[in-house]
Amino acid sequence: MAKGKNVLGLDIGSSSVKACLLKETKKGLTLQAFDTQQLPPEAIVDGALMDSGAVVDAIRQIVGRNKIKVKETALSVSGHSVIIKKIPLPTMSREELEQSIQWEAEQYIPFDISDVYLAVEVLNQSAQPGQMDVLLVAAKKDLINDYVTVVKEAQLSPIIVDVDAFCLQNMFEVNYGELPGQTIVLLDIGASTININVVSDGVTVFTRDISMGGNQFTEEIQKQLNITYEEAETYKKGGGSSDAVIPHEVEKVIQQVADSLAGEIQRSLDFYAATSADSNISRIYLSGGSGNIPSLGRIIGRTSGVTVEPVNPFRNVTANQNQFTPQYLESVGMIGAVSVGLALRRTNEL
Repeated sequence: MAKGKNVLGLDIGSSSVKACLLKETKKGLTLQAFDTQQLPPEAIVDGALMDSGAVVDAIRQIVGRNKIKVKETALSVSGHSVIIKKIPLPTMSREELEQSIQWEAEQYIPFDISDVYLAVEVLNQSAQPGQMDVLLVAAKKDLINDYVTVVKEAQLSPIIVDVDAFCLQNMFEVNYGELPGQTIVLLDIGASTININVVSDGVTVFTRDISMGGNQFTEEIQKQLNITYEEAETYKKGGGSSDAVIPHEVEKVIQQVADSLAGEIQRSLDFYAATSADSNISRIYLSGGSGNIPSLGRIIGRTSGVTVEPVNPFRNVTANQNQFTPQYLESVGMIGAVSVGLALRRTNEL
């Protein structure tokens, strides 16, 4: 029985493309390649590809630089064109579920059913006799088709399309285990989207994508200090002028935006708590490029009253230290979470 080989994990975010290639050996996972390429501002807006040529170029640069030979690729989507719902259904066979899901989905999805791709996964038998909990995922066809097209134009073969929230969960389980009896939050804060995945006893119980992220910091710094986008990006990342006045102003802006993002995240967690019997969250694991903004994790922790820990997607992955120093892996850990989750997928999963 051939197990299939690992695919290239390609995380196409709104500010950069991240690629990860893993190899499964008898000793465990080894890192073959990890790289990132920045995208021009507004190449991707609200998940929509505005400059597909720039995205194709970024993918080609990564593949060329790293001499990646693997063509089979997994990519992922998130945002308002993706709907994830946990729904109760009468207990039925997989075959019956496949036949009835179109009709069932129409009740839960705000899009025309003919405009979406559907996927469904049985979570467990429900507490109610004769019922089961099912995870329903719907993604707009035009969004998926656009992303698949740019990957094909970069001379790769897209064979799996995943959802960011589930990539985070796969990455987490490989590195941290399932943490039985605990409810944890996987939080990925990118440039334009925040992915929230609440996992209880190893099972997704709540997900939400918020259309906010690191771009809010840049825009607010730009507006309040009347500087260019590039200067604002530099200040956000902790660089910039030696003039002490400006860093103080930047700090103030970052604090304001971080409070706003933390408030939005907390509203989602409050909604989860109000609809769940077990809402005691033990820890929040933080990832995403904007998670590197030092005060953000601190403010999320203060707002939620829950310990926030940066996630390490390479915790259980062996790497050649001549190729990937521990310092390098630590520096890219926050942005690598989704691509590592994608790189865990295999060609035999189709």
